[in-house]
Amino acid sequence: MYTLWIGNKNYSSWSLRAWLSLRALEIPFEEQISTLNLGSSSYLKFKAFSPSGKVPCLVDGEHVVWDSLAIIEYVAEQYPVLFPQDKTARAWARCAMAEMHSGFMELRSRCPMNCSLTGIEIEHTPALVHDIQRLDELLQQGLTQFGGAWLAGEKFTAVDAFFAPVALRARSYSLKFSDTVQQWMQQILQHPALLEWCQQGEQEDF
Repeated sequence: MYTLWIGNKNYSSWSLRAWLSLRALEIPFEEQISTLNLGSSSYLKFKAFSPSGKVPCLVDGEHVVWDSLAIIEYVAEQYPVLFPQDKTARAWARCAMAEMHSGFMELRSRCPMNCSLTGIEIEHTPALVHDIQRLDELLQQGLTQFGGAWLAGEKFTAVDAFFAPVALRARSYSLKFSDTVQQWMQQILQHPALLEWCQQGEQEDF
């Protein structure tokens, strides 16, 4: 069985992406939490199990896979359900996940994930507005092009998990999106696996 190392559920958005992908699709794994050193580096602590000194990190017997994108690709070799069956939708999902992985820096810095926060008003800088507009465009594309309730079709896949932290940030910081995207956000915020994550995150005392 896989072992997935993650950080605090209340704050660790990258841990959420890997955890939610596996949990929502009922892929068996053992969860291990190593808490973040809030206000200082967690590198040395995480280095004990993760070559990059970051979370998430997946251990599969003798194999160690770090970085959320690599984890999804690795697990998908055994569990193809992580990606859409349709070739075009699968390619779009990979592109969207890669863009999320490397972009939207203003959103990350100004709106850190915190499952406990709701309704916070923040200044919308030009860079933040740009990120929100691009996210809205990207998510609308998936929802309209593939005609499903989820981003890449009728079924939940890893691309939905990759954008789940955006839905949490929208709720926390009162970020506005198009009706189509907000409907998807409401749906994923009510997903049993994400509700489980948030409930556990809100109960953390570390």
